[in-house]
Amino acid sequence: MPVETKTTCPYCGVGCGVIARVEETGAVSVRGDPDHPANFGRLCSKGSALAETIDLDGRLLTPHISGAPASWDAALDLVATTFADTIRQHGPDSVAFYVSGQLLTEDYYVANKLMKGFIGSANIDTNSRLCMSSSVAGHRRAFGSDTVPGTYADIELADLVVLTGSNLAWCHPVIYQRLATAKAARPQMKVVVIDPRRTATSDIADLHLSILPDGDTALFGGLLADLATRGMLDRAFVDDHTQGFDAALSHVADLGIADVAESTGLDAADIEAFYALFAASERVVTCYSQGVNQSSSGSDKVNAIINCHLATGRIGRPGMGPFSLTGQPNAMGGREVGGLANMLAAHMAIERAEDRDTVQRFWQSPVIADKQGLKAVDLFRAVADGRVKAIWIMATNPVVSMPEADLVRAALVSCPFVVVSDVMAETDTTAHAHVLLPSLGWGEKHGTVTNSERRISRQRAFLSAPGEAKADWWQMAEVARRMGFDTAFDFAGPAAVFAEHAALSAFENEGNRDFDIGAHADITVDTYDALAPFQWPQPAGTAPNAADSRFFADGRFYHPDGRARFVPVIPARDQRTTAAHPFALNTGRIRDQWHTMTRTGKTARLTAHFAEPFVEIHPDDAKALGLTPADLVVLESPQGRAVLRALVTPRQKPGHLFAPMHWNDQFASAARIDALVPGLVDPVSGQPASKHVAVAAAKLDVGLYGFAISVEKPEISKSSSHPLAYHALARAAGGWRMEFAAAPLPLGEEGGVQDRDWTGWSVETLGIPPGLEPLGYRDAVTGHIRLAFFDGERLLGAVFLSPRPVAVARNWAIAQLGAVHSDLRRRFAVVAGRPGAEAVDPGATVCSCFNVGINQIVTAAAGGCCTVEAIGKALNAGTNCGSCRAEIREILNGTRIAAAE
Repeated sequence: MPVETKTTCPYCGVGCGVIARVEETGAVSVRGDPDHPANFGRLCSKGSALAETIDLDGRLLTPHISGAPASWDAALDLVATTFADTIRQHGPDSVAFYVSGQLLTEDYYVANKLMKGFIGSANIDTNSRLCMSSSVAGHRRAFGSDTVPGTYADIELADLVVLTGSNLAWCHPVIYQRLATAKAARPQMKVVVIDPRRTATSDIADLHLSILPDGDTALFGGLLADLATRGMLDRAFVDDHTQGFDAALSHVADLGIADVAESTGLDAADIEAFYALFAASERVVTCYSQGVNQSSSGSDKVNAIINCHLATGRIGRPGMGPFSLTGQPNAMGGREVGGLANMLAAHMAIERAEDRDTVQRFWQSPVIADKQGLKAVDLFRAVADGRVKAIWIMATNPVVSMPEADLVRAALVSCPFVVVSDVMAETDTTAHAHVLLPSLGWGEKHGTVTNSERRISRQRAFLSAPGEAKADWWQMAEVARRMGFDTAFDFAGPAAVFAEHAALSAFENEGNRDFDIGAHADITVDTYDALAPFQWPQPAGTAPNAADSRFFADGRFYHPDGRARFVPVIPARDQRTTAAHPFALNTGRIRDQWHTMTRTGKTARLTAHFAEPFVEIHPDDAKALGLTPADLVVLESPQGRAVLRALVTPRQKPGHLFAPMHWNDQFASAARIDALVPGLVDPVSGQPASKHVAVAAAKLDVGLYGFAISVEKPEISKSSSHPLAYHALARAAGGWRMEFAAAPLPLGEEGGVQDRDWTGWSVETLGIPPGLEPLGYRDAVTGHIRLAFFDGERLLGAVFLSPRPVAVARNWAIAQLGAVHSDLRRRFAVVAGRPGAEAVDPGATVCSCFNVGINQIVTAAAGGCCTVEAIGKALNAGTNCGSCRAEIREILNGTRIAAAE
């Protein structure tokens, strides 16, 4: 009989419930859990494709020492001995952990306990430093605790939802759908989107404010001043429950509309419209994410937002409040256990002596870290300069995701001892590990995660552990035991870890700390297995979800005097661009990929929308650089270089660029975008400024553009006879796809790039059997080359070359890898790269959930489907996660314009 397991999606901070179904054959399918209160059955494109990412291809299945397979005992003994020896010789601050929001709370808890309570250093930081630490700093400054006040329901109840620095439609699609549904039910609801780009989220906006990078502090500082001028302050709330209002207002009191317009690049009329909306709407929720946090002034941006909510008393009640949307599935859980270098477990403060004493007594630990550890950027700089001599990296890929990514790589190369725990054998980071430890992946491990609205949910295993893979918490506990800390890490399983975590949250907590899940301190294995999603707090003696889950409804905050703090902020924008680096680069995520693609890159469905790294550039800038659509662009900063495909679009402001952060060296030749990002950080939070990077841009000199498809994975290293200036690989149905460009010929070399032996290159690179003759042609006039290799009726691979970006029906061509080619006409169609009259080219993928292409949408529009809803009925496009609805609407608008012309 099939077995179904309720678990939680491992991607973004929405925390969607998932039902995994395993058939008797072992086949796995996933669907949304209709009973989970985060998503009520909805899933985005990434969640819908989860079953396609759980194969063992590329998995790390056994420990390795210096590249050779080893036993767990040998690997763990080496880790424990080396860390202990390093600490004995150089002190506890000579070692470090770099962990991840991909870990489960139980993993995070054990790592934090080992480093801070038994090693005695706070040199444990997390990749959540890169996405949410400015929110943590802003919360702690304003509230006295890292508390997210509201719930997802508040977004649905609000009269005005402000989305700032958040491409909600692509980065938190299920919350976007909840918002879109609420707006459809209450058309009077207003949505304001504040973003330099016109993103898919702008589709729902009543007002889009195309703000300059780092203009948020001025915008919300001006809003505070405007609210005061309008007499819209809640004086009773300010007087009874806050402190510092006059100082905060004095910093922005003279900030008029003209000043805000100058600092933000916005039209005065749009600023006035936003301020009027905010003032007139009692129920306001301000959602913010990476566009606010990833800034050298991110903490001040957060507090500028919170100041406006405190000043109007719009906090702690239904449909109102500031709302930080976490990026990773367990960024919040990591914060709960003190995963950041400047925090202690259970939301206690490392700088507070009484908190250190509380934690040390609970853990009965020999030491306790008594000062903040190194935050992510400084941590890897310390690895580079030798202060940190041993580092353990868990469930993350910093050689791709960290700013100064090339420095991070060089640091790991020079580090005496690098341990990496991961599910994948080959990443940009595992390449530099002295010890590799195989971890359990999603679907194989048990534990909990906490989403953006403080809801704790279970991840449950429904697959057997592959090979010798082990849980991350187990790996750390075993190392701790080998270091002599047996009793403190004698956990029987994840339920025991969670119980200790819950007990610490309640220990000597008389309501003076926000995080309290003491009701679960005595949880058993059975009750842990059956644990239903619940929101904290849940102190001992209370039932889950029994009370209003919003914080601050009573006006009590967590500073010693119970009052919230207004934080004075000074609106300021750095001028980072220069004559040498005149473009402002914004980095971020795209709809169908996750972090560094180690999982989402495994499925063809998710690579179909964007199969290669790209940079969005305004048409005016493209023209000035001599770029046409699909040309290749070189981006350079003082830190590094990247080569990306040009996506020419008016969504960008002139002088501004956008590039996604996902691509790595496994999938592209030079697309680690964080190699361009400097280590500039917020002085309070230590969060890097990844949204405002000064770069130069230029057209890449290309000898020949190419597109290839193949059953076997292309091996670029084998194509040394024809050097490539660029390549990008992606999974495709039935095999692989590759975009590439050949380098121009060296000066003095006769002939042209097209004269090279591309048949031999195809055999070397695409894994074509030697001696197999291609069907194809070479056009001396146009410079086009077409080669297709058939083994009987089966297409093994095809190569398309052109002096300009290759015009091929890519999705149709990819589908030919799985087709039968007994008819010679079909073979010639493959060579041409376009279907015959009897076949259909779906065009570039728009809807990944249902694999619907642009040509199918245009055809449906021509047949009378004139609305997004009609397209959904005809093709299913846009009816699952809804992230493509804006793109569908744009296509429909384009067909109307074309028809009118």
